[in-house]
Formats: sequence, C-alpha cells, structure tokens
Amino acid sequence: MKSLITIKKIQNLLLQGLNTRYVDDETSRRMWWASLEVIQKEFLSHSFQGGGFWVASPLPALTDKKCLNKMKGWLWSPKGFPYFRSDNAGFLPLDHSRKVKEKSNFIGNYKVLNLNAKDGYEPFLIVITTNFQCLLTIAGEKDKKTLLMRCDEKSLKTAIELIDAKLNQENNEESLNFRSAIKNLGDLNINDEFENNFWPSLSIKLASLIPKLSVQNAMKNDDKNEQLTEVKLLQAISHEVRTPLATIRTLISSTLRKYDMDESMRSRLIQIDNECNEQIDRFGLIFNAAELVSNDKSPSNQLARINLGEILFKLDPVWSKQLKRRGIELELDIPKQLPEILSDSEKLELMLRGLIDKNTRGLREGSSLILELRPAGQKLKLQLKVQKFEKGKKEISNKENGSDIGPVLNWNPQTGSLQLSQIATQKLLASLGGHVTKRKDTGLTVFFPIADPNVV
Repeated sequence: MKSLITIKKIQNLLLQGLNTRYVDDETSRRMWWASLEVIQKEFLSHSFQGGGFWVASPLPALTDKKCLNKMKGWLWSPKGFPYFRSDNAGFLPLDHSRKVKEKSNFIGNYKVLNLNAKDGYEPFLIVITTNFQCLLTIAGEKDKKTLLMRCDEKSLKTAIELIDAKLNQENNEESLNFRSAIKNLGDLNINDEFENNFWPSLSIKLASLIPKLSVQNAMKNDDKNEQLTEVKLLQAISHEVRTPLATIRTLISSTLRKYDMDESMRSRLIQIDNECNEQIDRFGLIFNAAELVSNDKSPSNQLARINLGEILFKLDPVWSKQLKRRGIELELDIPKQLPEILSDSEKLELMLRGLIDKNTRGLREGSSLILELRPAGQKLKLQLKVQKFEKGKKEISNKENGSDIGPVLNWNPQTGSLQLSQIATQKLLASLGGHVTKRKDTGLTVFFPIADPNVV
C-alpha cells in the first residue's frame, strides 16, 4: 500500500538538506504575509500574461484579481471550513462548535478539497505560470518555524509530482484536471534570478513595517526623523489591521457561497462583510497617505483619461446604501457629457470613498451630502457640500472639528474617529491630479485637469 501523501510530507521533503533559521509563530506569520505581498506586487503581476495554476492550503493565499480570474486553483481546506479549530492553526479561525453541511465545489475559479488532519495547518502555496514559478510555505513545529521559498526546477518538479499524487489518492477527476492544467502551460521559462531578487525585496518589505528607531535619532531628537518614525509605525499598524480583515472577508465569502442559511444570518454576514470592506478601504487610504508623506520624491503615478461622472454614478448605489444605514441622504448633481479628466481611476475611487467617510462622520440623522460636478475652464470642479441637520432645519456646515496628530491623521474627540489630516488629503489628491480648495460656506472643492481631447 502506497504511503499517504500529505502537505506536511511535501514540506518536510523540501526542507531536507537545507540550513534553516527558525523563528517563533508570530514572526513566521509576518514573514508569510510580507512574502505574499512581495511575490504578487513585485514579481507575479509584472510577469503574468494569463494562464497558469496555483495550489494552496489551508486558505487561498493570492489576492490579485487579475491573476486569480485567469488561473485555475486548488485549495485544500479543513472539513467544515471555516468552522473548525486546531491549536496549530495560527493562520486560521477558531471553531464555532457548529455542524455544517460538507461540500466540495468550485468557489470562484478554484476547487475546494477537504484537508486531512495529517496535512497540518501551516500555509502552503505554489504558483506556476509560463514566466513565473514559486513555492512558498511555512514549515516546522510550534515556535520553531521557517519560511521556505523554492523556485528551482528540481524542487518545483518534485512538489508538482507530489501534489499530483495527493490528488490522485483523493480525487482522480481533479488529478486529471491538474495534469491538463500543466500540459496546457507548455514550456516554462525558469527565472534563475528570482531567488536572488526575492530575499532582498522581502527584507526591504519587512524593514518597512518596523518603525525607524535609532540611537542617533533619539539623541538628536530631530523632528523629521520623529515624523518618519510615526509614519512608519502608522504604515505597520495599517498593514496589520487590513490583513485579518481581508481574511475575514474571504471566510465570509466562502461561507455565503458554500452553506445554506436563513436570511437573517445571511444578512448579518453581509453586514459584517460591508463593515470589513469599509475599514479595509479606510486603512488602505491611510497607508497610501503615510507612504506619500514619508516619501520626499514626487509621486510617480501614471495618470490616464477617465470619466469622473461615470465613476461617481457607479459608486452612488454603494455610498447611498452605506449612508442610508446612518440616516444620511446622498444627492448627485452631475450633468451629462462632461469632459474626461487625467487621474488614476483605482486610487481615485479609494480617495473618493475616504472623502465621503470624512465629510459625513458625526452627522446626525436627517443630514445630507451633495456631490456637484461642473466644468470650470480647463478643469473639472468636484464640490462636496454637507447639509447638517440641526434642530429641525438644515444648514450648510463645513466646520472641521478635531486636531491633527502627526502628519497623516486628524483626531475628532466628539465622534472618536480618526481621519486623514488636511495636509495628507491635499497630498493624496495632488498625486491623483487634483487640487483642493476649502473656503467657508463653499464646502470641499477639488479641481481636476481636463484631458486634452487631441491626445489619445
């Protein structure tokens, strides 16, 4: 009888003959999340041309939508996912002591398979595309973990053969699909330089998550160095907040698709998902602002032609639903056929969400927000007007309460909320092609340059 192939056995086999350095569980988790970000942002996204596959356990590790939508995936996840518990599951949620109906089905573009307890719960990921190949995992015992990254042809071949054998033991149909995915890729371009580039990039990423502290800075008490330390700390906190929220959203999405439940439970999960998404956007904006403030160089964003009116209409239902929960109305005043502007659509959407949040925090039920878009010479003027509900009447109000705490954030003690400071808001919008003005009784106004109609 053939021995059982497990994820743990694959990890141990790949560790053989290596000189490893061990770290505690918390450090290994930080290294794992940082490695995923480095691989996706600095290597995979740059070399990806469509096609390929990935295999992961016990959670889907990739988050790049462009790659996920064009790649096949296989995920080994514990029975009853996500309701389970293991003392070694440092990357997974706790058991809710609830029996669920087990299914094995496709979620998105990847197949979910049952993870055996002998597989272990340490994270595992292998990504194979024509121009990029990498195996990443955390292996070892409690508080004696090591980050393993392999990209050499021999290790990748061994891992793929073992994964195929594991699939063949558990699900012959998926083994055939897996072999088909390998065959469809054709010849691979092995990048021999990837390993040399990965470790320095990971070191830089991990270093950027730690506040800049030194004896020299402490002795000099230099204001600029203190400011940079605050910004780096803020970036680290923002990263640590967004990571578990993203994991929670993944679990909620899987639960909604995989299990039958009554409408009240479904509604509650959707509400939690919405709250997580709003906070991810919020802290993503704070992270971007901190990065911009800490960088003395001019931003290098590539601005492109976009239709701002279409973006506002697209986001209107999301904003209206969000504000309606707080009893606040949203009104859009946008004429048709406005000229295009120069900006970055993805980052601008995130910035606009932040402006909506910032300008409606602390408003009473019955208040409203008006978004007005108008041509203004060679620019397009976006104006945010708040109608504050006070004692039975609405009045235009743009008074900004609170005080700045550092170069990025503003603290409002009345609402207990942290928002971007005025300086950080101006810098972020400037990097997106916008110029901010704020005058008494006129609201927040942002001017965007109109794109030259003769330039494609």
